[in-house]
Amino acid sequence: MEPENKKLENTITLDELTEVLDSGAILKAKNLLNSLYPSEIADVIESSPRNRRDLIWKLVENDNKGETLAELTEEIRGNLLDELIDKDGTEGLVKIAQNLDTDDLADIIQSLPANLTQKTIKSLDKQNQDRLERVLSFPDDTAGGLMNTDTINVRSTVTVDVLLKYLRRLKKLPEQTDIVFVTDIMDKYFGFVSIQDLLVADTGTFISKIMTKDPNIIDPDTNQHEVARIFENADLVSAAVVDQNGILLGRITIDDVVDVIREEADESVLNMAGLKKEDDIFAPIIQSTKRRSLWLGANLITALLAAASIGIFEATIEKIVTLAILMPIVASMGGIAGMQSLALVIRSQALDQIGSSNSRLLIYKEAAIGFLNGILWSSVVAILVYLWFDSIFLGLVIASALMINLIIGAISGVSLPLVLSKLNIDPALAGGVILTTITDVVGFISLLGIATIMM
Repeated sequence: MEPENKKLENTITLDELTEVLDSGAILKAKNLLNSLYPSEIADVIESSPRNRRDLIWKLVENDNKGETLAELTEEIRGNLLDELIDKDGTEGLVKIAQNLDTDDLADIIQSLPANLTQKTIKSLDKQNQDRLERVLSFPDDTAGGLMNTDTINVRSTVTVDVLLKYLRRLKKLPEQTDIVFVTDIMDKYFGFVSIQDLLVADTGTFISKIMTKDPNIIDPDTNQHEVARIFENADLVSAAVVDQNGILLGRITIDDVVDVIREEADESVLNMAGLKKEDDIFAPIIQSTKRRSLWLGANLITALLAAASIGIFEATIEKIVTLAILMPIVASMGGIAGMQSLALVIRSQALDQIGSSNSRLLIYKEAAIGFLNGILWSSVVAILVYLWFDSIFLGLVIASALMINLIIGAISGVSLPLVLSKLNIDPALAGGVILTTITDVVGFISLLGIATIMM
């Protein structure tokens, strides 16, 4: 506990570390930096300008470098690995990799060029080679890619006393060890023994008597999102990964699941802006410009569609210039209503709360909300417009348009994620742009079209 408390007490901010570095107190900066957890060191590196990262990385002790690399985004990790290999060759990487969990090592290995990947794997001992190749055989967003292979296995025919003696000989248990897996000599999985049950059982009791059948076995091809859901529902600390033949491949621990949840949350937020979670905040300007240009181009197309819808009613605007003042109100209100529904549905999809059985009911519900909000806010806006321009005509026009757009916005906000998901398109990435286009076009056409009809 003492090292953890020490780390918590010495937690520093980026500004504090920068101040120490600028003062020239390199040794102090090194001590401060290495008092942090690897994830915190990674945050410091990612938050630092590119010209400062090399210095910070040199201050990281070798014992912390492996876990720090695993916590970094793929782009930054790749840059640091390139520099490491240029300086020390694969020997430096091997030293760093020795104390890493298999899943973390797999993440690092995948950032290397193919020739260096094989060279690094061959430099490991046979046991670690087998473990690493097993993890690398699965996509990194699956249970197989997440798992660690550092399982503690025991036969059902041994006694509690024998198992306890075996555990004591290990001296150090793998992190997040809450259960011991029960297998046969061929690693066929039968269940587990919790550490809690093990400690209170009579020493002469056979493992088969205190073994628990596992209801939460995870297939290695299971998507990481589903893995997170299983952990959440069953309140798991660790879970067995078992193939179709019943062979125990490894285990997934809660710390890996927390990383998945955080990554998915970050990805959802960034996708709404057309960015990726791997994007470096201090990436070169030209590189960042290229990445964002595509999204801006897509937005331009949608903006042109909205502008074209306005152009259809150019004659109406010329006659009633006041309509140009009111157009943003209709578009904005519809957009906000739609985004509320969109956010709700995307979140519900992430939690697997929406299916074919309840999607139609949800559409009806959101349409009703849009209708009621339409009655409320169209009345308010109509009164305000009447008081502002002294025109019943304008009040009725904007009230009607606002009513339509609020209903359409709410329905679109529900429907878009459902449709995009069926098309294998991430709703968080494309939903916002499409929804904005719909509410803008519908809002403008409703306002100007109704005005044209009523003129």
